[in-house]
Amino acid sequence: MPDSMLSVVEHPLIEHKLSLLRDVRTDGRQFRELVREITMLMTFRATEFLEGEEVAFRTPLEAMRARRIREDRVVVVPVLRAGLGMVEGVLQLIPGARVGHLGFERNETTLQPRRYYGKLPPDPHRCTFFLLDPMLGTGGTASASIADLKERGAARIVFICLVAAPEGVERLAAEHPDVPIQAAALDRQLNEDGYILPGLGDAGDRLFGTL
Repeated sequence: MPDSMLSVVEHPLIEHKLSLLRDVRTDGRQFRELVREITMLMTFRATEFLEGEEVAFRTPLEAMRARRIREDRVVVVPVLRAGLGMVEGVLQLIPGARVGHLGFERNETTLQPRRYYGKLPPDPHRCTFFLLDPMLGTGGTASASIADLKERGAARIVFICLVAAPEGVERLAAEHPDVPIQAAALDRQLNEDGYILPGLGDAGDRLFGTL
């Protein structure tokens, strides 16, 4: 399986919280908290490549120079609706980041993802985009979302998910080999209905109580 762009973020805290997230007994409030917490932990790794700009300032004792990230050039884009649950986890570490939104639905004629909503900050070519979706299943929506960002001028994109299926990783590796994938876990496979196994169920329903 092509996985050169896949990075599974391994950490005892992530493994612990992900096991709770998968548990069918975890209620909506706990599920939302766990999604936020896991995303926050993953953001630490996903942002390692960001380059800061040197600034001058004073400590209480003397003048010094250090590097700071341009938070306004970081754009967080949740894929509606489940991706909304991950936004706060990123913003807790990068509060100055801007937030866009992408929404896709399946075209019943072509069976392909069709964008029904899209809103991004201006000057995308100057920004780094973190595309958020808890699950990378078939890869159809993720690939369409990445293509949409690229068409709008985004050049630096990172896809962050909680669980990924091999089928989705393979599709993104084939269609967008320049986009890194950050996942908390690489699961076994998709079932006949397109759900990830062992997975965590429908993330959107569990986040928003629409089971």
